[in-house]
Amino acid sequence: MAIVTVSTKGQIVIPKEVREKFGLRPGTKIDVKLKGNEITLKPIRKNISNRLYGKYRGIDLLKDLKEEHYREVKREFVRGNQR
Repeated sequence: MAIVTVSTKGQIVIPKEVREKFGLRPGTKIDVKLKGNEITLKPIRKNISNRLYGKYRGIDLLKDLKEEHYREVKREFVRGNQR
C-alpha cells in the first residue's frame, strides 16, 4: 500500500487513492481498532450519501432526465398525430 508518517500531533495523511476508493471525505468517522500488533481503520457508514459521495461527479443527471423526458414527449406527440 503506502507508507505514511505520524505528525507531532499524532496525525497521519490517508493517501488520495485510499480516500477515493473508500469514499472518505472531511468529517468521515473512522473506527480505529487494535488487533495484536496491528492497527485497523474502518470507515463508519451511517447513510447512503457517504457511499455515493463523488460517484456521479461530472455526470449531469438533470440533463439526462430532461433529454429522456423530451424523447418521451416527442414519442407521444408522434403517436397522437398518427391517429
